[in-house]
Amino acid sequence: MAGTRAAIRYAKAILSLATEQKKAEAINNDMKLMASTIAENMELSNMLNNAVIKSESKKAILLAVFPKLNKMSSNLFDVLISNKRMNLLNEITLQYTILFDAANGKEVAKVTTAFPMTTALEAKILAKVKQLTNKEVILENIVDENILGGFILRVGDKQYNASVSNSLNKIKREFTLN
Repeated sequence: MAGTRAAIRYAKAILSLATEQKKAEAINNDMKLMASTIAENMELSNMLNNAVIKSESKKAILLAVFPKLNKMSSNLFDVLISNKRMNLLNEITLQYTILFDAANGKEVAKVTTAFPMTTALEAKILAKVKQLTNKEVILENIVDENILGGFILRVGDKQYNASVSNSLNKIKREFTLN
């Protein structure tokens, strides 16, 4: 939890500076690139969290992996090295994107379904979520066969569970209580 709070503070500081310099969109693109690359490459993720590898080596590797980063994004490496917080890089990139989207009136809605959504279903869910939140919504579909059917919609800190497994669990609880 402490790491997440620190990552949010770094992300807020970067967003504030980037907004002042009118580079928030470019920095957001860099952060998305770094987040997806770290998520896809386990060796890179392990390297960032390895305390044995020297910080300067980590910086050299990151600059080699991300040669076309904005100057402000690459300066983040120096700040993290000086504060001995290089292990927070991935979390900072994720938090920056969340804060950037929130600042621009965008929100991520996570929809968990038992099967991949069709484009028609996606359009219906997008329309309903836009009605409820009055924000631009980006849908993220998560497939989980354990919910059996229906869907679970999560927007921000609100969740609507219309899954078959949830309904079955409610019925089960009613029978066990009586």
